[in-house]
Amino acid sequence: IQSSRTARSEEDRDSLWDAWGSWSECSRTCGGGASYSLRRCLSSKICEGRNIRYRTCSNMDCPPEAGDFRAQQCSAHNDVKYQGQFYEWLPVSNDPDNPCSLKCQARGTALIVELAPKVLDGTRCYAESLDMCISGLCQIVGCDHQLGSAVKEDNCGVCNGDGSTCRLVRGQYKSQLSANKLDDTVVAIPYGSRQVRLVLKGPDHLYLETKTLQGVKSENSLSSTGFFPVENSSIDFQKFPDKEILRISGPLTADFTVKIRYAGAADSSVQFIFYQPIIHRWRETDFFPCSASCGGGYQLTSAECFDLRSNRVVADQYCHYYPENVKPKPKLQECNLDPCPASDGYKQIMPYDLYHPLPRWESTPWTACSLSCGGGIQSRSVSCVEEDIQGHISPVEEWKCMYTPKMPIVQPCNIFDCPKWLAQEWSPCTVTCGKGLRYRVVLCIDHRGMHTGGCSPKTKPHIKEECIVSTPCYKPKEKLPMEAKLPWYKQAQELEEGTAVSEEPSFIPEAWSTCSVTCGVGSQVRLVKCQVLLSFSQSVADLPIDECEGPKPVSQRVCYSGPCSGEAAEYTPEETELLYGSLQEFDELYDWEYEGFTECSESCGGGVQEAVVTCLNKQTRESADETLCVTSRRPPHLLKACSLDPCPPR
Repeated sequence: IQSSRTARSEEDRDSLWDAWGSWSECSRTCGGGASYSLRRCLSSKICEGRNIRYRTCSNMDCPPEAGDFRAQQCSAHNDVKYQGQFYEWLPVSNDPDNPCSLKCQARGTALIVELAPKVLDGTRCYAESLDMCISGLCQIVGCDHQLGSAVKEDNCGVCNGDGSTCRLVRGQYKSQLSANKLDDTVVAIPYGSRQVRLVLKGPDHLYLETKTLQGVKSENSLSSTGFFPVENSSIDFQKFPDKEILRISGPLTADFTVKIRYAGAADSSVQFIFYQPIIHRWRETDFFPCSASCGGGYQLTSAECFDLRSNRVVADQYCHYYPENVKPKPKLQECNLDPCPASDGYKQIMPYDLYHPLPRWESTPWTACSLSCGGGIQSRSVSCVEEDIQGHISPVEEWKCMYTPKMPIVQPCNIFDCPKWLAQEWSPCTVTCGKGLRYRVVLCIDHRGMHTGGCSPKTKPHIKEECIVSTPCYKPKEKLPMEAKLPWYKQAQELEEGTAVSEEPSFIPEAWSTCSVTCGVGSQVRLVKCQVLLSFSQSVADLPIDECEGPKPVSQRVCYSGPCSGEAAEYTPEETELLYGSLQEFDELYDWEYEGFTECSESCGGGVQEAVVTCLNKQTRESADETLCVTSRRPPHLLKACSLDPCPPR
């Protein structure tokens, strides 16, 4: 498996870590799995921190037929003998001591065995939790499916919600024996309800009736203790001699009716509690047509009960069911105030039963924005339409809709600034004397200060140039400037061309200050002096600014300190080539080559081997010092899987 490397972040460089590799394939295809990324230590010393990081993946729900992930791992041992015989293994969940070991129970026996020290990555630590096992340790997972997140669902099942979309229902039922009655309804629990709990005390028995949204009805007797599915909802039922407990975490995928079947002469009681979603809400209507055609009339609004589940209007009684639902009061306004024509001599009163919605403005969807950034426009068409009593909609003259302002037909869009190139500081020169090279990072930054794409390649500032160090060399100069070695890549103070002090007065900038921010885009400042080299004393003297000719170098500029998210910046292959490329004219006698693989990192259960890369003399095929291969691109890191056989049970 080839593992591509992203550009090293500032933190990586300071700690001598290599860049993080690409993310591995997800450990699961659904139901929430884990993916990992590796990095290696570039130092002979011990690097601080971890060489592996994880993230969640494949967080979509698995189909019902997929089954439990822990159960699949137990059943994989069914065809392996344990102590000389085969067993059918069932999962043992919610182990408080070690939730991430694979403990299984042989069907029909009390035998419980740890078949593996670690479950597969992505296995839930506990049955009713999003926390998952990764590398044998239970990791916290929030409802946003992020590792280490403390975000929780509210009682209504809304991630990080405030509990306003549901209501708590609590009550008690007492049986009333009758010679003509064999059963009775305890409570109706609607679709979408959560955290259902019922406790029956007495000799009677509970059972369920369900009705799906499609109208399919079914009955389910609760005869024994256990977990079982009913309409894709998992039921936890416990049966005792004098008590029954029913739990459903939800959300219910059908309307449930809990009933009681009488079984004895003594009375029974049932306590119940659940959170019910508020699916019916009042919605205010438009104004009805005016009560008079001229001479002044009035018009009213009303309110209708709207079903959020089916997205349609229903009878008012559904909204009256919720005490927190308060029906809006009607609004009244005058209308048709113009006098009636003299020829009429009377006002035509419109009968209430012919009321229908007034003409209204309708619009088409907005067109795509004319520009992707920097401010564009989008348009739509707006027309006046009228709906008759039968619900047919037809276009009418615009003056009929002038009782309300016409919706705008043009609006600005994408008004944020376009991405632009941001050049960071130059590196130090690659030589300490004479002619060398220096580098800088050039990023495409969007209006949020994030590294992105979309900048024009034609306007991109150059990222490599020659530099001259004024210190004289006391050894033969290289024919060509030396390319920087790969492990380099630190940002340092800028040494600009033509900044060496000379016998002519010239502007000499000092080093830039550190960036004013630790991430994102900030600013830097520096002093710019007018100086001259006194040849007789070989010393530098400061002069007044107006003694220097030509443009004065800038004393303030923007700087970029990396993404604020803390992630390593990523570069395109073209940018990477420019940052780490080599001079083609340089001697090509030496080059990098692969020489075998390291030992496997694990003896069983799956490990990795890393390819060994050495610098070779192309003619003699002998190993050489790595500095001789500086002008050649180091080949990518190669990893391959090894020791894939499962580890034996402990």
